[in-house]
Amino acid sequence: MGKDYYKTLGVAKDASDDEIKKAYRKMALKYHPDKNKEEGAEAKFKDIAEAYEVLSDPKRREVYNMYGEDGLKNGGMGGPGAGGGGGMPGGAYHYEFQGDPFRVFSQFFGGSDPFGGGGGGPSMFDLGGMSGGPGIFMNMDDGGHGMGGYGASGGHGRRGGRQDPPINHDLPVSLEDVAKGTTKKMKITRKIVGNDGSSRTEDKVLTISIKPGWKSGTKITFPKEGDQKPGRVPADIVFIIKDKPHPKFKRDGSDIRYQQRISLKNALIGCELDIPTLEGNIQHLKITDIIRPGTHRRLPHLGLPNPKSPNVRGDLIIDFEIVFPTSITPSAKELLNNALP
Repeated sequence: MGKDYYKTLGVAKDASDDEIKKAYRKMALKYHPDKNKEEGAEAKFKDIAEAYEVLSDPKRREVYNMYGEDGLKNGGMGGPGAGGGGGMPGGAYHYEFQGDPFRVFSQFFGGSDPFGGGGGGPSMFDLGGMSGGPGIFMNMDDGGHGMGGYGASGGHGRRGGRQDPPINHDLPVSLEDVAKGTTKKMKITRKIVGNDGSSRTEDKVLTISIKPGWKSGTKITFPKEGDQKPGRVPADIVFIIKDKPHPKFKRDGSDIRYQQRISLKNALIGCELDIPTLEGNIQHLKITDIIRPGTHRRLPHLGLPNPKSPNVRGDLIIDFEIVFPTSITPSAKELLNNALP
């Protein structure tokens, strides 16, 4: 009968492409040998990869549905399969799994670390903002679509062996730097293996060019910059942009928010306020109407640049916190009672 690829992935024969992808993702993460140390996990991981490679390809899946595994691998000339025997019309078709489930895994996840881990790896030092140059692979994390560089498929030349998992490092960036863009240099110390098999350490400076408006979660990947180990492909080093906490502002997409405390008196009768900006300037704001709980004001174009259109900026949003008095005198109560509707 041959292998039942549908059973391997736990899907029905009429499963959609999306259902097959979801099934592979779930099963591959469950049985990946780096995470699952149970006996038989690596063999199961390989079977899952083969099943996905067949069922995710329309032509292979069609042939498999008609002729089964034997027909798929023997040009439609095998014994009875999923759809019977006989020769394949239109000429023979031959498929053979290449035996590298890690290649399938890496291509599926685009070279990213689906476990969100990383762990060890080279030591690293922040050299601060400095002028830098190109040469990095950027993955704008906006729904899984990679950008240019060293090959978003994540293959990374596995001829030298399996690649170590990516090493993730958070890179805190201030809102001021996000607003104007900046360049940082990170010094790493990693292990290098010579041609004679000897090991030594090497210092290297990685240049990170942070573009205006980049979102928290944006990834910058330096391929194969991890420690070198015999028979292994060095890990990618991945920096993940994180917003550094700000004493005054919070990011809200391309907008930034500022909380302004205001007394109940000023909320009712109005006032003039000095509002700070990211650039260090002051914006004067005159309040003439009543400020109710939940009220906010927008100062246009004083937020962060849009990462896709840096010339377009978000707004500075002012959220009001109304401070109520802790006590009130009887005479003040009487005045309020007469004045308020």
